[in-house]
Amino acid sequence: MIRKGLIDKLFEAASIQRWNDHVRPVEFTELDKQAHKMIIAYVLGKLEEGQRLARIDWRKLIEGGIFEFLHRVILTDIKPPVFHKMMSKKGAEINAHVCRKLEQDVRDIGGDFAEKLKSYLFDRDYSPFEKRLLKAAHYLATNWEFQIIYSAAPFIYGIEKTKEEIENQIEDHYDLIGVQKISLRKKSFGFIDLCGQLRFQQRWAHSPRVPKTSVLGHVLIVAMLCYFLSVEIDACDRRVYNNFFAGLLHDLPEVLTRDIIHPVKRSVEGLEEIVKEYEEIQLEEKILPLLPSSMREEIVYFLQDEFKNKIIDAGAVKKGVSGETMDACNSDAYSPLDGEIIEVCDKLAAFIEASLSIQHGIKSHQLEEGKRFSYENYRDKRVGKLRFGYLFDYYN
Repeated sequence: MIRKGLIDKLFEAASIQRWNDHVRPVEFTELDKQAHKMIIAYVLGKLEEGQRLARIDWRKLIEGGIFEFLHRVILTDIKPPVFHKMMSKKGAEINAHVCRKLEQDVRDIGGDFAEKLKSYLFDRDYSPFEKRLLKAAHYLATNWEFQIIYSAAPFIYGIEKTKEEIENQIEDHYDLIGVQKISLRKKSFGFIDLCGQLRFQQRWAHSPRVPKTSVLGHVLIVAMLCYFLSVEIDACDRRVYNNFFAGLLHDLPEVLTRDIIHPVKRSVEGLEEIVKEYEEIQLEEKILPLLPSSMREEIVYFLQDEFKNKIIDAGAVKKGVSGETMDACNSDAYSPLDGEIIEVCDKLAAFIEASLSIQHGIKSHQLEEGKRFSYENYRDKRVGKLRFGYLFDYYN
């Protein structure tokens, strides 16, 4: 069971402003930064796995990313030098405070989530390599934001020191093949750069809304909801991995097509199919060439018919698999992917986005219509053992 307080905390990150003591040509939020970080961590991990044959516990990497996300939300927007100083002096006390603040919200999450959170924060020997990948991804995502800020106002006092500190942290992770490739600013950098641009595409762009969320922030919300629901059904490790990263990347083609809202897609017969076909062409021509060949097949598996259940049986991809078959194939060997769960999480996130704005007093016909449509069409949706009604009722 996912508690409302936990979902609220996921969306709080959309209101945490980053770099708010610098000249910012665009708005940077913690939600967007964390989303970009997890995409970069995925790329770093896949490159280490594919080219260095490194052994990565992907479940620990996913969980570590969520733990660090929640840690940051609880501590809000503390300036990095202050944050690192606090952690070096009072790290145990601060982590204990974070655990206390999260205790009620995470206690019902399956997979020993609460105990793993404590182990991650207090045990230095817990998933050290995954922590290192996340730390490298953190600084690469920070540097991506900083380059925009630096180009806007390189004369601001202290900015050169900030630049040096970020570059030094990236250099400390230069042994990672992914850090080397991204630093070359060629293909791998092009992919994470494209993903980063999703932060400039606002959700519900046709309507005023509070808090604003971008497509980039939205996909992380979807991915985390997919994780929580996956552990609720005791999904195998590969199923958790597929559901999280497919959720994280499900809107990636929108970097080339923009976020076309569902009422528009539905307003013209056949338009949704045309958009889908165009997205697949763009994926093939513009996105996949930026990735190593070892990653392309997996990205296609994630993104083609992203809302259909899938398994891989005897080397062949089977789509549109029933819920009963998914449960029967709940094994790493079948690489199960719950497209139906991703779809409901996508619609749930949109429903909450509209609901929160209306609760804040900022509403429009589009928000009210979008909220009504999502509630009526997905509130009674069932996927296997999962029931989604209580999640929609939290915000109705």
